[in-house]
Amino acid sequence: MGDFKLPLEGLKVVELSSFISVATTGRFFANLGADVIKVEAEKGDPERYGAVGENISSDPLENTTWELENGNKRGLSINLKSEKGMEIMMKLLGSADIFITNNRPQALKKLGLAYEDIKDKFPKLVYGIVTGYGERGPIASVPGFDLTAFFSRGGYVNTMRQKDGLAFNMVPGLGDHNVGLNLAAACMAALWKAQKTGVGDKVETSLYETAVFNMSMNVCAAQYPEIGMHFPINAYDNYNPCNSSFRTKDDKFIQMCFPQYNLYFQRFITALGHPEMAEDPKYFPQENMLANGLNREVYDIVTESFKTKTAAEWEEELTKADVPFARCYALEEIIEDEQAWANSIFVKHTFRNGNEKFLVNHPYRFESFGESRVWDNRRAPDIGEHTPQIMKELGYSDDEIKSAMDEKVAFQFIKA
Repeated sequence: MGDFKLPLEGLKVVELSSFISVATTGRFFANLGADVIKVEAEKGDPERYGAVGENISSDPLENTTWELENGNKRGLSINLKSEKGMEIMMKLLGSADIFITNNRPQALKKLGLAYEDIKDKFPKLVYGIVTGYGERGPIASVPGFDLTAFFSRGGYVNTMRQKDGLAFNMVPGLGDHNVGLNLAAACMAALWKAQKTGVGDKVETSLYETAVFNMSMNVCAAQYPEIGMHFPINAYDNYNPCNSSFRTKDDKFIQMCFPQYNLYFQRFITALGHPEMAEDPKYFPQENMLANGLNREVYDIVTESFKTKTAAEWEEELTKADVPFARCYALEEIIEDEQAWANSIFVKHTFRNGNEKFLVNHPYRFESFGESRVWDNRRAPDIGEHTPQIMKELGYSDDEIKSAMDEKVAFQFIKA
């Protein structure tokens, strides 16, 4: 990369987190050159042990989730419930630009790491926190994860399900990644302010408000209950019954997307083999179709048409017709998708057991990085892997470091 200076080179970030959301924020900073120090307790982040629920290898040397969220960081393991452990933490925060956490506010307060406890000690520090539901309100203290605070209370489940069907299956990590990048963006804004004014700030966001923001177009529309249809709806009741996913002959699904029914319907229905409907005033324009109450009829015709050809055949026909569509990929198909590999969405990673897999890059690109999306891809740290190194940087002597480890204040566990 020559003399290129990394965007966040020289930035120091302290991360006290568990699971995914704030680990994503830390990975954002680390990818771009910041020195991100992940602080863990003696047994480490629970995410180190989540293999069974995440359908990944149980080999501790091949944890794709851990590598995905924590690569390019350094690891410090200390006992924050001890006086000496908190002394190390305070020295670390005194050397940092940003502190990020998703520990629950009441736990932070008990440790003495709430914003109010440290803001005067470190006036330039940017303090970033992710919670489940926000720090105010009647359920502020309730534990929140993406399946609950994001998908469920945030409106996804009841909006995206079929009205007469079951709720869709949720997947972990989606809300966490979303809120983690939101926190990163807000922390960068606060950092700019701190560098200009010398005064830091507290930045907070939550899974719940991130979900509501993502749903904001529809949440705002919910203020008009007398206008239009409101979610959940059945696909065949939609104002545009073509905007749905349809099963093909080979049991795959194709999703159509018509921002305007009248702009695409004629080309689409002709491609499906029903040119007679393109000019029939019963079905076109949209106003006539709705006035005649033909939503369900159009939906049924399209549904039956898609059953006559395979997904590959429909992809060819719909591409010729120049209408917006996408085949609904399974996760296993994404792995093989040429479009993903062409855009460096994946990066190959060799684990310490010798197995090579891939990780997914963060969704941004710097031209200066060339073909890669990240400046480096160092493995995620073991528990306290860099504890002696970091303590030495904070001014501790070798004897003091050894004493801290002997007294179970600081820890280092390195895998084979």
